[in-house]
Amino acid sequence: MRAASVEVADGRITAVSPHDAPPPAGARLVDYGDAALLPGLVDTHVHINDPGRTVWEGFATATRAAAAGGITTVLDMPLNSIPPTTTLAHLDVKRDTARPQAHVDTGFWGGAVPGNTGELKALHEAGVFGFKCFLSPSGVEEFPELGPEELAAAMAEIAGFGGLLIVHAEDPGHLATAPPADGSVRYADFLASRPHTAETEAIARLIGLARRLDARVHVLHLSSADALPLIAAAKASGVRITAETCPHFLTLTAEEVPDGATEFKCCPPIREAANQDLLWDGLADGVIDCVVSDHSPCTADLKVPDFGAAWGGIASLQLGLPAIWTAARRRGLGLPDVVHWMATAPARLAGLADRKGAIAPGNDADFAVLDPEATFTVDPAALHHRNQVTAYAGRTLRGVVIATWLRGHRIAVHGHVTERAGKLIERTAPPT
Repeated sequence: MRAASVEVADGRITAVSPHDAPPPAGARLVDYGDAALLPGLVDTHVHINDPGRTVWEGFATATRAAAAGGITTVLDMPLNSIPPTTTLAHLDVKRDTARPQAHVDTGFWGGAVPGNTGELKALHEAGVFGFKCFLSPSGVEEFPELGPEELAAAMAEIAGFGGLLIVHAEDPGHLATAPPADGSVRYADFLASRPHTAETEAIARLIGLARRLDARVHVLHLSSADALPLIAAAKASGVRITAETCPHFLTLTAEEVPDGATEFKCCPPIREAANQDLLWDGLADGVIDCVVSDHSPCTADLKVPDFGAAWGGIASLQLGLPAIWTAARRRGLGLPDVVHWMATAPARLAGLADRKGAIAPGNDADFAVLDPEATFTVDPAALHHRNQVTAYAGRTLRGVVIATWLRGHRIAVHGHVTERAGKLIERTAPPT
């Protein structure tokens, strides 16, 4: 953190100079005073659900919410839309749908599902950032999970062309033998239905396969701190594995979820406060690489007060930065830590570090301007998400996004999105 002047031309950062350096002749000067100028955040885990389930979200509303929240780059997950991004033809549909609606730069993950191994290389060559798979049922029939042999085949194929496999890692056997939460309004029952062992067993198998195939893998939305020693040991032994966690796992706890409050339901689940403390330790130690939203919205009617039947997903795209800053600040962590987890590391994961995730000459002029001391109370009606269902309703958060800039264009001011300047982006460099 330092006082500085950032010079921008033609959508790129051209220089980062001392704050008292005179601006170039003829330059337009915007002075944000004591506000923090952050690189625009990069969210690599967003379910936009468009087309097919656009009533759940959509490119227009999701990217508008991202812009209001200081996020300048999103990567869309390959499922919950119809069609899923599992073939070249489906990718074309997604791109055609997104292109006229994107308020921020938008890219796409491909999907690895039973029967589409032959499609993966073509999707990779078309610019998807990697491939998502499930090891347990996804919740939507058009995106089935991979069995053990299918996982090995997909991982081998992806490793063969240097791609990245990102994995929803919960073991179906452990889920099947856990007590079901069907018909229950008690969060404790839902938590028991998604045990720690489901994550640890799946991650252990993933590590073993990645080691054998020398594959690059990434663990999505880690919620169980029990898996941290496995991931740490795998990294130390040379396995090419990374992991992410999410704002809801770092800021919400199982102990505070009221009966029937299914806006808190997600899979894997929000766990206990003691587990949350260990996740923060994992971030500080570098075992967990990044923090991304896993924005997974739905219509309000799907959040029935039954933890077995309700749709599982947390809508938080617009709120991730203040939620994490509020919690990080309480733990004595700084804005540079938040920027690393939410901008620099996700950009590196996706192979975008040459242009996103840092304020450096040559990078895209993407910025989030944050008042780190201001507070606000979350009003769902003020969110740009299509459906204003959020587990953060009524919470007071610290950190107000004053403005968002994308490639030198100011696209949002105090939550009001002023300009649609998003472009579709493709993978241009190997993930690191």
